[in-house]
Amino acid sequence: MGSMNKVSDNHYYQPGELRGTRVMNLFDQIAKKYDLVNDIQSGGLHRWWKHHLIREASVEPGNSALDVCCGTGDLSFALSAKGATVTGVDFSQAMLEEAHQKKAAATSNSDPKSQPTFIRADAMDLPFEDETFDIVTMAYGLRNLSHWERGLQELHRIVRPGGRILILEFGKPPNAWWKNMYFAYLRLAVPLIGWSVAGDAAAYQYIL
Repeated sequence: MGSMNKVSDNHYYQPGELRGTRVMNLFDQIAKKYDLVNDIQSGGLHRWWKHHLIREASVEPGNSALDVCCGTGDLSFALSAKGATVTGVDFSQAMLEEAHQKKAAATSNSDPKSQPTFIRADAMDLPFEDETFDIVTMAYGLRNLSHWERGLQELHRIVRPGGRILILEFGKPPNAWWKNMYFAYLRLAVPLIGWSVAGDAAAYQYIL
């Protein structure tokens, strides 16, 4: 079982390339429990937040969409359900395997062509031509990039003129009371949940 480290001691908080490598290994390790722990830690709210992002994307049938840092594919499948042609990319092979399992289950009840395509790729160096996609999304991925400025430049590079880039990420509550409650939850409850369910407190303290 993993140890319950303090936030300040969390070894996943690393600069530059060290961060990228450690975070990739982190997601490879927790992939099978990722969706379950997300539901528990957020009380299911992460699904509502993603639903709101999809609504803001204003997807039109036939749009081409890229879901960067797609993880297990929640946004990718939601974009596909709206009629977009979707590619999901992630640098964690284990997370992509979970997405492929979801795709296999969904394909048994629908046209395979309506499902997302998943490929392994680095958000720092996306394997697509300039101005390829109408919609680009990223949920909870920006903080995991080794160089977030370069990552944002890549998103801008591959979106078409007039296209939409939508990023979902955590922030700090402006209200002092809520901020204290939020950080107390991150410091105390999140490591306990991660340690109890997945055996890794530091990993889940980092991702939330």
